[in-house]
Amino acid sequence: MKTTGGTDDQKRRAAERAADLVETGATVGLGTGSTAAFAIRALGRAVEDGLDIRGVPTSFASRELAREEGIPLVAVDEVETIDVAIDGADQLDGDLNLIKGGGAAHAREKIVDAMADRFVVVADPSKVTETLERAVPLEVLPDARTAAAARVSELGGEATLRRAERKDGPVVTDNGNLVLDCEFGQISDPESLAADLSATPGVVEHGLFVGLADEAYIGTDDGVDVQS
Repeated sequence: MKTTGGTDDQKRRAAERAADLVETGATVGLGTGSTAAFAIRALGRAVEDGLDIRGVPTSFASRELAREEGIPLVAVDEVETIDVAIDGADQLDGDLNLIKGGGAAHAREKIVDAMADRFVVVADPSKVTETLERAVPLEVLPDARTAAAARVSELGGEATLRRAERKDGPVVTDNGNLVLDCEFGQISDPESLAADLSATPGVVEHGLFVGLADEAYIGTDDGVDVQS
């Protein structure tokens, strides 16, 4: 589920700093979430001023915002490489391992972020931690929900079906699947857990992003801290 914390100014500073990295002619991965939205808006202003780019959206929400901002778009299956991806995180540690999926877009986000020559995380200080400990979202095929939850239990976790906030029933992803939020407590070995979750039948994608991020821009009250 979505995280709260941090201020809009902190998020904006991080996002606008990352948007400044984008050069004309670039293909840009457009992340999902409140911090990534600031980057999309900054890129929209740059496009209005003459920046020539193509955006690759990671969700329905990022696609709609990019269209509103006048950013030319292309589908991920229409590009071979992405120059830079700018995306948020629900939590990140000192090794730039991430938990993502609060907006249930982590499957498409991971595709885009993994394709990028440079993946830049944008976040506020509330998302930074020494050890990952938030619930890990799993996008699962509807028929695999029970089996996937049982496997999570075998791995020492507890899976909860994510419920929609403004309608009856579960959250359904842009891909038509369900989301299990899986509590493991402190995750001392994200790489091992990521491998176990990836090997679980019926799991489309999990929210552990291990070894993908190149750097993180953390917006503060008076600037931006860079982790790499």
